[in-house]
Amino acid sequence: MPGVPAFILRRLYVKGSLRNTDTGWGFTLKNSLGSGYAKGMQPLKVDEQELPMEIASFHQDGEDITFDRVTEQTTFGLKMNRSIDISIQGDQLTPGAHKVWMGFIVPGFGRIGFDFTDEVNSA
Repeated sequence: MPGVPAFILRRLYVKGSLRNTDTGWGFTLKNSLGSGYAKGMQPLKVDEQELPMEIASFHQDGEDITFDRVTEQTTFGLKMNRSIDISIQGDQLTPGAHKVWMGFIVPGFGRIGFDFTDEVNSA
């Protein structure tokens, strides 16, 4: 099954968007690659530590959807030239650089993923 190289997927991440929030931390993706969707998510990892799927979410169609709820019926959609915020509930990130890994299960491609390293934006 053909995959999508991580270096291409890495372009989804909006550089400088890694930030702490009142309820944890998050970052932004912007799709400039082509519309698509995932029928499943893989657990996020931060600094090599796997996070529970139920603490990671995104906002879509007026609803916050946790990663563990993504299915063929409730997909993770990435429309062309649209941004989507990813939120992680829990502890905030410490100052400095962090490596984040994100993965999807995409029809026709299977399991794909990418990582990025960025510093927490203090703005």
